[in-house]
Parts: sequence; structure tokens; C-alpha cells
Amino acid sequence: MLLYAASNMADRLTQLQDAVNSLADQFCNAIGVLQQCAPPASFSNIQTTINKDQPSNPTEEYAQLFAALIARTAKDIDVLIDSLPSEESTAALQAASLRQLEEENHEAALRLEEVVNRGDMLLEKIQSALADIAQSQLRTRSGAPSHQVIDS
Repeated sequence: MLLYAASNMADRLTQLQDAVNSLADQFCNAIGVLQQCAPPASFSNIQTTINKDQPSNPTEEYAQLFAALIARTAKDIDVLIDSLPSEESTAALQAASLRQLEEENHEAALRLEEVVNRGDMLLEKIQSALADIAQSQLRTRSGAPSHQVIDS
């Protein structure tokens, strides 16, 4: 269980790292696209009214798109952070999980040993049968009589 939890946590950390990288990419792309598409600003004539429901130029559309992407990625990051183990995961809890894993490992080792023993017995039977077949074929080819019952 501890190994699974550690593996699962590593997966979540990797997902978190990927999400943070994705967020950084989105910020960089947003800034680059907005710089590329933005019209030159006139400081003497600043407009303060913007129709938020219907963007009037592609720059506003890009801004809304990137804002939505960044917000969604930030929510994903929050979910991933919440799914990480808490600080309440004490050494005693980890030791208990480790003991349980050791018990499961011991039981699995016993089952494996049982299967290996059965496999060895089957292998011996198969090898014995193959040896009998080989001896029969050798006797037949050499013309030696095989096990025949003679009636008196």
C-alpha cells in the first residue's frame, strides 16, 4: 500500500509539474499573441468603455480565450495540490502501511513457492514422459522388441 501510495503520489507530482509547465506556456503564449495582435495604443485618446459580451477585435477574443485556459489550468493545479498527501501522514502510519505490505509480500511469496513446486512436479512428469517416448522410438528403430506380452 505504501509503495502504491508513493507511486501514486509521484504520478500526481508529475501531473502537477506538467500542469505548472502548461500554465507557464499559456502565460507566455498569451503575452506573445496579445503583443503580436494588439493595435498600437494611443495615450492621448484612451477608451474606457469595452463591450465585454461581444469582443470588437481579435485581441479581445484571444484575451478571453487565454483567460479561460489559464483559469482552467489553475483550477486543475488546485485539484492536484488537494489530492497530495497531507502532513498528517505520520511515520507511524507509514510503518503500519509498510507492515501490511510486508504481510502481503510474505503471502504472495508463499503462493509463488507453491506454484513453483507444482511447476517443478509437472516438469518432472513431462521429462519422464519424453524420456519414455524417446526410449520407445529408439527400440522401434533398432528393431528391438518392445514390451510384448507372450501368451502360453
